[in-house]
Amino acid sequence: MSQQRISRSHGPRSPEVIGFYEPDTGSIQYVVSCPRSGKAAVVDPVWNFDARHARTDTRSADQILDYVRQRDLSVEWVLDTHPHADHFTAAAYLKQKLGCPQAIGAKVRDVAVLWREIYNQPKAFDLDAGFDRLFTDGETFQLGEFGVGVMLSPGHTLASITYVIGDDAAFVHDTLMFPDSGTSRADFPGGDAAVLYRSIKAILALPPSTRLFVGHDYCKDGREPRWEATVAEHKAGNIHVKDGVTQDQFVKLRTARDKTLPLPDRMLYALQVNLCGGRLPEPENDDRSYFKIPANRF
Repeated sequence: MSQQRISRSHGPRSPEVIGFYEPDTGSIQYVVSCPRSGKAAVVDPVWNFDARHARTDTRSADQILDYVRQRDLSVEWVLDTHPHADHFTAAAYLKQKLGCPQAIGAKVRDVAVLWREIYNQPKAFDLDAGFDRLFTDGETFQLGEFGVGVMLSPGHTLASITYVIGDDAAFVHDTLMFPDSGTSRADFPGGDAAVLYRSIKAILALPPSTRLFVGHDYCKDGREPRWEATVAEHKAGNIHVKDGVTQDQFVKLRTARDKTLPLPDRMLYALQVNLCGGRLPEPENDDRSYFKIPANRF
């Protein structure tokens, strides 16, 4: 079982959040809930994938199912922050199990255009069939007694969004890491380090006590995984974007760092799944799904 940690509600407008750490990809999947109503949302769930054998399993997503059933939570949304490059989303699986809609940011349409060209599949990725809702910048919706605001936060991808839930919780996906690890890469198709910097600055303009929940942690220097820090903690100590770091300094640092990073071993598989909301390619005449991988592209 993966490591779990609960961030308790701080009051009537503060959600409870539990993070589940998935060690294979360093991902964190979340359940965020309204303590008074029992309404909940799942954020960035993981569908496990063994790249060596091209095999999926649901052990991480099943932890979420066990948790919400034990707590008798009513899950109203399965939310992705962006089309992930390093893991498969379990959104479709959880939608089927829980009977709730799944959503992502509307700019996923732009990401799909890029990847249709990369895969040479001009008719791939029916986003209206794959997702129940495509959120636009500034859109709001309810989760129990909490309002949820959507912030467009591009830079890591074109389609990245941040969910701000209640007064003090924001799910910032792959913009930020834990403060001792800085920020996420900006060199994937559609990424841009300068745009990422501006997105981060908008997130850090939230109230100082806002809890920021990140999408990944790689356990720097062997420490235990960590994924929650406040706006104030990032502004004081994030090694890439603390107060005083200029956009030019950040872009230089982020660009140099990105040049040293390999592609995630799941990326070329993941985008053709995640742009379908967490569904494998359509089965062929033998009832099996097949991935299409572009040779010598990256």
